Amino acid sequence: GPVLSSFHRLADPRSAASSLSCFFPLLRVAAPRLLWESLWNTRVRGLAPRTVPASSRGWDRRALLAADRGGVPRKQRGGRLARHLQKEAQAQHNNSEFTEEQKKTIGKIATCLELRSAALQSTQSQEEFKLEDLKKLEPILKNILTYNKEFPFDVQPVPLRRILAPGEEENLEIEDDEDEGGAGAGAPDSFPARVPGTLLPRLPSEPGMTLLTIRIEKIGLKDAGQCIDPYITVSVKDLNGIDLTPVQDTPVASRKEDTYVHFNVDIELQKHVEKLTKGAAIFFEFKHYKPKKRFTSTKCFAFMEMDEIRPGPIVIELYKKPTDFKRKKLQLLTKKPLYLHLHQTLHKE
Repeated sequence: GPVLSSFHRLADPRSAASSLSCFFPLLRVAAPRLLWESLWNTRVRGLAPRTVPASSRGWDRRALLAADRGGVPRKQRGGRLARHLQKEAQAQHNNSEFTEEQKKTIGKIATCLELRSAALQSTQSQEEFKLEDLKKLEPILKNILTYNKEFPFDVQPVPLRRILAPGEEENLEIEDDEDEGGAGAGAPDSFPARVPGTLLPRLPSEPGMTLLTIRIEKIGLKDAGQCIDPYITVSVKDLNGIDLTPVQDTPVASRKEDTYVHFNVDIELQKHVEKLTKGAAIFFEFKHYKPKKRFTSTKCFAFMEMDEIRPGPIVIELYKKPTDFKRKKLQLLTKKPLYLHLHQTLHKE
């Protein structure tokens, strides 16, 4: 039926441009009306060209395709849908619709959507999240209110992230601290307060392929002791700032002393090193909670490029926020000898 045909359209990387629209028919029949009507009103109608009547309530495939083509970079659509799915599940007006366990399941489905989106973007012939895997989500989506079995994939729920409206980023308060001035262009620097910790397990080994474990040991900051609930968000981006792997958050730092925040936590890169695109980089965003402003802020960031992947310890420089995933306008956080300390381990069969 239409559900299976939606899945089949995601089998071919050339169909990536239609991935967002293909999922809406599936999602609409899969969960409470309030959730999916909200997705329709806030995301699809908002993206549709003016030629599509805003009052249309029908699930018009042409309107969906038109919306899919408007205003959103192709490679971001699968990930955006995943985030909107999680955002709507957590929204205040849906609190009576979903239990915490159901919200967690929806978050895991969102993770799978991001994995499939990354597979569609990959130029490798061997996809890491296949169409057959995607099909296993169908019965879960169709029975989200009664589903009580073990989730078929070992994934963590996509963390809830704040999505800023156009112009809202400009209204965020910029801190006066000389080491935290804004620079560059990239991600917004504030997110809702939440409990971090979304680390993923190591991928299965493949003959001739290399896996990377990065131990985040510590980060040097002049005001390390003042940081509340600090953690680091790790992502892998291409030259255009597009995610190549699922984003991971470390748990809150284990301890703080002098000018260091200690983590001592392992990050498993969710892609074989040989499969990373040319020019890719691994980003580390240091975040901490601000009680007065009641949000979690990005204090600084660092990144490691592909030619820096080698076994052993490495220290990398810290840059001023906002995170510049395209690496075009970088400004050092401080002139002091304060860095992010990492240790790399390569695994190869």
